[in-house]
Formats: sequence, C-alpha cells, structure tokens
Amino acid sequence: MAFNPPSIRAAFRKLAPFLIQAAEQNLNEADTVRRIVKVFEDALGYDGMTEISRESLIKGKYVDLAVKLEGVTKLLVEVKAAGTPLRDRHIDQARGYAAEGNIRWVVLTNCSNWNLYHLTFEEGIEHDLVWEVDLNAQTPDEVAEVLAVLHRESIKRGLHDELWMKKSALGPQSLGRALFTEAVIRLIRREIRRSEGISIAEEDLVIAIKSLFSADAREQMGPIKIRRRKRKKGIGTASQKPTEPEPVDQQETEPAGGNNQT
Repeated sequence: MAFNPPSIRAAFRKLAPFLIQAAEQNLNEADTVRRIVKVFEDALGYDGMTEISRESLIKGKYVDLAVKLEGVTKLLVEVKAAGTPLRDRHIDQARGYAAEGNIRWVVLTNCSNWNLYHLTFEEGIEHDLVWEVDLNAQTPDEVAEVLAVLHRESIKRGLHDELWMKKSALGPQSLGRALFTEAVIRLIRREIRRSEGISIAEEDLVIAIKSLFSADAREQMGPIKIRRRKRKKGIGTASQKPTEPEPVDQQETEPAGGNNQT
C-alpha cells in the first residue's frame, strides 16, 4: 500500500498551478529543474541540501537530479524544459548513468508531465514505463496519489519495488505463462464443454485466448507454448519416454445420466 498521507496532496495542490504555468511561461530547463526540486522537497519529503544532487556526473554522463537516501542514489530524474513533449529517448542519458551505478529507477518530467521508468540490465539496458501522469488532464489530487510512490517514506519502505513486482506479475509475459499451462487450458476446455455443449480443440482455444490481447501484449508474450506437467514414469518403464497426455475431451467424463452434446 502506497504511503499517501493528506500532506502530500495538500503540498501538491499548492505547487500544481506553478507546474502547469511553467509551459505557459516557456521556462528553460534550468528554471524547470528548480520547480521539480521544490516538488521533491515540499511534496515528496526530501532534504534538498543532502538528498538531492544536481548535475551529477559519472564517467562523462550527466543527469539532472539524483535523489539519495543515506548516501545511496535511489532515483534519477531527467528534466526537460517546460512544455517539451516527453519521449522515451529522453532518458538515454539517465540510462547510461543508471547502468554505471546499477540504479533501476528513472523519472522523466517537464513539470506538467511525469513518467516513471524501471530499468533492467540483464541483456543490455531495457526500460519499462511504469506509469505516466499529466497535470493538464488529471486533477492535482489524482497526480499526487500516483507520485506518492516517489515519496521519501515510500522509497525507504521499498514500496516502489513492490509496485514494480505487482506490475510485472500482471503483465502480458506473466499472464501468458499462467494462462498457457496444461492445467488452465484443461479447466477452460472443461468449462466451455459444460456451458456450451461443445468440445473445443486445444489449439483453437489457445489461438482464441491469445487474440483477446492487444498486438503489443502478444508481442511481449512471444511464441506460445503450453507448459505441461511432467509425467512420472511407471514401474518397469524407466527406459520409456513419458507419453503426451491424451486430448482433454477423451479424458473427461460426463456426469452419470447426462447427455454428451457435440
């Protein structure tokens, strides 16, 4: 559960008009950074003197702000001039810095828009958009509720990492792994046969389920392969390979006295 006391919303309500006006005033990047620092100080609970570093440099790479707790960098913040449309490529500088320091969180903002990214370093540097908010389209309270995961207390408690774990667990890859298992496919086929009176081929069911997802989600899932339970070898058959399970409709039985519709 996110750390989201009323004080965050109250502080953000005071700051929101200045963040929205930044684009109208055509603030440059340096002035935009000053307003972002105020958000981290007044609404998100950080000490501007000891916990927010500006223009940090590591191995020739700069990042606008580095947010630290107990001397350890927890967040990188890349700031664009107010009104500049945010693009994923804008975090390229921060990605390089993050890789050097094994920092997994990057905030991208232009005052009115805020994007939070999670980085992974398994095969190169990958970034995933965790959330995005827009003060021009959402109320200050709605934005403050989302930004609360960046609060000092939230970061201290590791609630940002919990958020990422939940998002990953509910993502296309995780859902695909859970859905396309022998047990789940068997259960769905059985339910369709019970409710619709027809036996659906396993391959047709898999195609139908995958079609429910968006093109982007299907791409993230990748090739679908049903994960099957390992069969225990019977006595005296140690040298034989486990056989593939029989089709589900051959293994299912109808209730006594029931009519089998096809």
